[in-house]
Amino acid sequence: MRGCSRGARAGAAILGSAVLLYALPASAVNWIMLQGTEPATAPAYRPFGFIGIEYQQTDGSRIAAGPFKGQPLMPNQIVPRLEDTSELQISHVRLGLQGRLFAGKLNYRISPLAGDNGISQNGSPNVKFTDLSVTLNLIPHARIRIGQFKQPGSEEGLQPAVLRDYIRPTNLSRQLTNERLFDSDGTLKHDANVFDGPLSGWRDTGIQVFDAFKTGPWEHTYALMAGTGSGLAIYNGSGDGRPDWYLYWSSELIFGGKGASRDGLKLTGWYQDGERELRIGAEQKTETFDRKRYGLGTVFRRGPWRVAGEWVKADGMIFNGTDGGAVPGSAGNQGNVIAGFNVLPDNEADGWYLDGGYRLFDKWELRARYDRLNRGTNKKETERRFETFTLGITYRPTKQVRVLADYEFRQVDAPGLPGAAVPSRILSEVDDVFGAKVWVRF
Repeated sequence: MRGCSRGARAGAAILGSAVLLYALPASAVNWIMLQGTEPATAPAYRPFGFIGIEYQQTDGSRIAAGPFKGQPLMPNQIVPRLEDTSELQISHVRLGLQGRLFAGKLNYRISPLAGDNGISQNGSPNVKFTDLSVTLNLIPHARIRIGQFKQPGSEEGLQPAVLRDYIRPTNLSRQLTNERLFDSDGTLKHDANVFDGPLSGWRDTGIQVFDAFKTGPWEHTYALMAGTGSGLAIYNGSGDGRPDWYLYWSSELIFGGKGASRDGLKLTGWYQDGERELRIGAEQKTETFDRKRYGLGTVFRRGPWRVAGEWVKADGMIFNGTDGGAVPGSAGNQGNVIAGFNVLPDNEADGWYLDGGYRLFDKWELRARYDRLNRGTNKKETERRFETFTLGITYRPTKQVRVLADYEFRQVDAPGLPGAAVPSRILSEVDDVFGAKVWVRF
């Protein structure tokens, strides 16, 4: 799985881009409106749910150098448990209730989540309410949503898990926008610095004003949100108590069709700004740092063809992997260090992805995606470059069932360091990933 050269991967990327494969029709949906409102025909109580079962595998290459040499390499372990290099698991079990009350003046959404994923398996309990919100439709062009829900932000983050086109999100989504909340920067070498709470799941608690309106063939959507910055955790993650601010805008030129089958050209832009408290340095002094994320994206869909891309920039609170590439909590071979998660509070990162595809015979979809993440770009010794090219195929036997198979060609480099340096040798052992998944909706 791991023996693909850079040239071969580049050739595969060019071939994949030329083929321009397909992703699901749901990708062009207006997520802000779909998840925040109910149609006029919706009942007062509408249950929904889905189950995801997945298998993932790597070659299990181990750490090549450093204090953890010979131990499991964290990127080659299967999330969220990080206990094995191949695993079959029930990744998602979601039940929910949503509806429309008081002649449409109020919509609501309630949805807990269980399963082997970064939300349910981190922190207690193992079933977590990810969506608890109401929307008030009282003011023309200014709907008000209150509670815990998806942040207005990246296209990939706004997509529901059951409708994503790939088994695993891009590097930029996993590391830059799907936030992990840490107490420490990871400087102390005898502290695993494991985050106790769940991944944010691209969610926050707060209040949002939003709506969509049309001008000719265009549909425009805006959202302004003030959030706590705590994701799905029970505490406030902001540094000084001020809110996190979220701004969002999208404009879509509609070619035809309705709902999830609508053809169009969608352009999006978004911005997020907040603060986080973090203990840093040898003294673990608590300081406050800015956390900013912003991006631009586009989705084009017409007939069986689709092309999508997004660029994201991150400033502050950059996730920086683990010590020596080891699984958090692992003791070094000499017993004088414990691997832990690390954060770069004052550094920057950026990334982008391009994917597209083609639908075959209604039930089959072929997909290809290239994504790139440049992490810790302020200093050459901290910079890491992640490149992943994914080929995938989807089979949809019924409207309720999807079967996906993906193969990720992965390469991670430390461009500012020589190839013989310990970090470069460790990163050279990052394996490719094979995955298969079944989604069942009900």
